[in-house]
Amino acid sequence: MPMIQLTLPAGVLSADARSALQKTLATTLLTWEGAPDTAFFRAQAWCRIDEVPEGAFGTAEDDLPRFRVDATVPDGALSERRKAGLIQQVTADVLAAAGLTDADGLRVWVLIHEQPEGTWGAAGNIVRFAELKALAAGARA
Repeated sequence: MPMIQLTLPAGVLSADARSALQKTLATTLLTWEGAPDTAFFRAQAWCRIDEVPEGAFGTAEDDLPRFRVDATVPDGALSERRKAGLIQQVTADVLAAAGLTDADGLRVWVLIHEQPEGTWGAAGNIVRFAELKALAAGARA
């Protein structure tokens, strides 16, 4: 199941923007994974937003806010095309929520972590990608 985590400096997003972005990022991840839009899959798409104290996340050049997005997916869930689409859309989602423009895109890093088969568990069981694909296919039928 997918998980997406955004790390950013505290205070960059309003409470409303943060709440909306949390749902948007989870939906974006599901879309690019090709998962069906069902209550079950939405409930499995976790999104965590971590705000770090001012000055704890930046560069040596300036004090502008930086954003790191970590997306964890099963190995094989994203083709190269889907990875590119995910990176582009997540970057646009974060920039929009922060009120920034495409010119600020280098301040958003998206890191995709592919979880090897047999190393993801839920409900006390190993979650297999093939089982998720079959469940998704059944949800579309």
